[in-house]
Amino acid sequence: MPDSDSPDEETGFFFHHVAIIGIGLIGSSVALALRANGFEGPISIADRNGEALREATELGLGTSYHTSAAKAVSGADMVFLCVPVGAMGATARAIAPALSKTAIVTDTGSVKGSVARAVSAAIPDKSRFVPGHPIAGSEQSGPRAGWATLFRHRWCILTPTEHTDPAATDVVAAMWRAMGANVEIMDIEHHDLVLSITSHLPHLIAYNIVRTAYDMETVTEQDVIKFSAGGFRDFTRIAASDPTMWRDVFLNNKTAVIETLGRFMEDLAMLQRAIRWGDGEQLFDTFQRTRNIRLSIIEAGQETAAPDFGRPRFDPRNPGRDVDQDQPHDTPHEAHHDHPVDVPDDDYDEEAF
Repeated sequence: MPDSDSPDEETGFFFHHVAIIGIGLIGSSVALALRANGFEGPISIADRNGEALREATELGLGTSYHTSAAKAVSGADMVFLCVPVGAMGATARAIAPALSKTAIVTDTGSVKGSVARAVSAAIPDKSRFVPGHPIAGSEQSGPRAGWATLFRHRWCILTPTEHTDPAATDVVAAMWRAMGANVEIMDIEHHDLVLSITSHLPHLIAYNIVRTAYDMETVTEQDVIKFSAGGFRDFTRIAASDPTMWRDVFLNNKTAVIETLGRFMEDLAMLQRAIRWGDGEQLFDTFQRTRNIRLSIIEAGQETAAPDFGRPRFDPRNPGRDVDQDQPHDTPHEAHHDHPVDVPDDDYDEEAF
């Protein structure tokens, strides 16, 4: 582990000042997890969405709030890029002139190839960039969706480039471990292929199945929605995920997704034939194999065997809030703003920040 005079060394945080660019589900969870696990330094937050900044302020997620990403990173020695993957390049270009020479830059994007190329090309010292991807989240979005234990016992994959300084990777790995995550180092191309099957394709299927059901509403006189069973309900949960983020994921990981989608369609055709020809043995064997995969995921600690997928029970004394929900950090630091936060509420684009 690199030498550091950081006051938070004992907690595993080898830096003094954090900047979080993009304060949605992941960005807010990072802020909460840092505080919950002992980081006491400044946390500068930037977002071009005025409502998100207002919510972050109300929750006390940071010590300063900015509509300018460049101002947020000034003086920071750990910078998180938590924007949609399609905005990573524009955001990196915006912060590049203001980055400290010692600042480490990392990201939380679900695609690594395009992000690594865009950010490495934009920042002044590509050896200080550590691409990362915490495998955690939900269909919720915005600052209020975050919670301090989101990363606990989950995997965070780091995909250092050929230019990344190993010492910078060590600092980022120690940080994720301090926030409760398990860390895996992985090749960029391998990451994008693995995530295309474990995350990206399931979302694509969910979006399509829900769209198909909606299109059938007129045919079935709305009975598809009215009598939705658990399986369809769970697809709708996934399909409720942030559309901007997932649009960018598919556009930036198209090669791996198309390859995986082709394999999926071949397997789907096999099942179609088995149903058509009454091949019960083929169907049973397939379903038994997939059931065993589910059990192995539970055994690996990546899911719970609790009824109803471990969904939290609601507190009858406080309807609308569940008993397992983590409270936000309840002692917010004194905050200041470098700019009014009543900016338009619109999506990230190539002019981000």
